[in-house]
Amino acid sequence: MSLLVAETIWSEIQSTRSVSNDQLSILHILFGKNLERATRIVDEGGVKKILGQPSGRSIFQVVGESRRKEEYLCFPEHYCACYSFFYDIVNRGEQLCCKHQLAARLAVSLGTCVDVKVSDDHLAHLLAKL
Repeated sequence: MSLLVAETIWSEIQSTRSVSNDQLSILHILFGKNLERATRIVDEGGVKKILGQPSGRSIFQVVGESRRKEEYLCFPEHYCACYSFFYDIVNRGEQLCCKHQLAARLAVSLGTCVDVKVSDDHLAHLLAKL
């Protein structure tokens, strides 16, 4: 049920390219502290959509918040390569998704992610590292 509510909110944000206080409140109830962290990542321009050419396949590269500014590959609805995804979501089931997945969803909905075009071979190489 929670994911259905979130999907509705993401669609509303995408249609207006803006976030209302009510939408933020609902998302915060669903995602808690991860939403706050995701908004910081988006505000800092930390979301890239890596687009394979000519296929159009894509994956997101999201900057972490540590001093090292590691970048994590993720599919917003399904997977992230970060530690939190495996620990909090897969193992413990405490969260619906990690901050990197949320940042990617938010950036796409707002139209603020940076598109980076690469060859399909390069995209395949990135995916092979997962």
